[in-house]
Amino acid sequence: MNVLFVVRSTLFTVKGGDTTQVIETAAQLRLLGVETDIKLTGEKIDYSPYDLLHFFNIIRPADILVHIKKSKKPFVVSSILVDYSGYDKKQRPGFAGILFRRMPAAGIEYVKTIYRALLRKDRLSSIAYLWKGQHRSIKEILQKTKSVLVNADEEYRQLVKEYKVTPDFMIVPNGVNTDLFRPSPSIQREEDLVLCVARIEGIKNQYHLIKALNNTQYRLLLIGDAAPNQLDYYNKCKKMAAGNISFISQLPQHQLLEYYAKAKVHVLPSWFEVCGLASLEAAAMGCNVVITNNGYARSYFNDDAFYCDPADAGSILSAVDKAASNELNTSLQQKIINQYSWKQTGEKTISTYKKYIQ
Repeated sequence: MNVLFVVRSTLFTVKGGDTTQVIETAAQLRLLGVETDIKLTGEKIDYSPYDLLHFFNIIRPADILVHIKKSKKPFVVSSILVDYSGYDKKQRPGFAGILFRRMPAAGIEYVKTIYRALLRKDRLSSIAYLWKGQHRSIKEILQKTKSVLVNADEEYRQLVKEYKVTPDFMIVPNGVNTDLFRPSPSIQREEDLVLCVARIEGIKNQYHLIKALNNTQYRLLLIGDAAPNQLDYYNKCKKMAAGNISFISQLPQHQLLEYYAKAKVHVLPSWFEVCGLASLEAAAMGCNVVITNNGYARSYFNDDAFYCDPADAGSILSAVDKAASNELNTSLQQKIINQYSWKQTGEKTISTYKKYIQ
């Protein structure tokens, strides 16, 4: 079986959770005997060797439409259905923020896609996207795909609600590297240490996190680089941070182990999260987890995490207080290790492929 992953053009230069998802899933598929290549959407592709195409990020439909038309191959989509409109409407600064407050979510994503293309920060792969628009393009993909791979049942329900299409689907949760992210009993846990591992940008909401924990008894450590074009946001965060807040640049996964092992709490108060890979990693390392109530995290953590309203600094602080005062949740730790490995992600992905390829 030969499969091609087609991914956004900035997957390796502007890294996010989908970067890890793509790399780890491909690695597991190869270990399980599936020939798997990864191509950026803007690359010239010879489709002939492949039995199936696998796309990621349905909210970037222009990246997908062109290859559906050219390849005439069966395909599946990992939807990664994120909704950034909460941030765009409530917190995005400048003229864009004023404009987006008056637009629906699909319109916002359409404008951002065209803007990135005009400034040559990304490539507009499908010219047809210009007249089809965001909503119609995604609906077309859902009508044509063999299956949509979702991270949670709630994600599929949201797709059906928004696009009135009911494609075949498979729940394929994200995972953690269980060989790497395991308990470290030799490292002393620091009760006042709160960790946030994420790219520093508006959608991840570090500004409200800093506002919530400034001059408290906690030591907040933010690990991550400023997102492209969000240096002003990063500087705004640093300027507001009190003495109990520290910043460290992005670290490779193996260097995060020590920090996960030391922190009592990991917090990710984003405006939206599918689940938050850093939250999964932190939970596997034994941290108590605080996460946004916007997204699909409850499918992973249920009542074993502490949830916050990203718009409310008081809610963030309250959730951190609860997480810090509770005992470490070893049952959550074992649940993540046992149920959310990348190996399981690979196995469920293959089971989807086999429904359409003999």
